[in-house]
Amino acid sequence: MKRIIEEVLQAEERLSDIIKQAREKAAEIIRSAEKENTDKLNDAKQQALRIVQTTVENAKKEAEHISEDKLKKAKEEKEILLNEKSAEIDTLVDNICEIILAAKQERDSE
Repeated sequence: MKRIIEEVLQAEERLSDIIKQAREKAAEIIRSAEKENTDKLNDAKQQALRIVQTTVENAKKEAEHISEDKLKKAKEEKEILLNEKSAEIDTLVDNICEIILAAKQERDSE
C-alpha cells in the first residue's frame, strides 16, 4: 500500500512537472505570438505612414502644378487684355491728363 501511494505521489510529481513545462511552453508561445503581432502592427504602421507621406507629397506637387498653370493662364489673359485694350487705355490716360491740365489751368487763371 505504501508503495502504491509512493508511486501515485511520484506520478503526481511527474504530472506536475509536465504541466509546469506545458505552461512555460504556452507562455513562451504567447510571448512569441504577441511579439510577432507587435512587429506586424509596427510594420503596417510604417507602411501606412509611407503611403500617407507619398500621397501628401504627390498632392502638394499636383497643387503646385495646378497653381503654376492657373498663374500662367492669368498672366497670359492679362497680356491679351492689355494688348486688346491698349488703345482704349492710352485714350483714357490722355483724357485724364487733359482733365488734370485743364483743372490746373483753371486754378492758375483764378
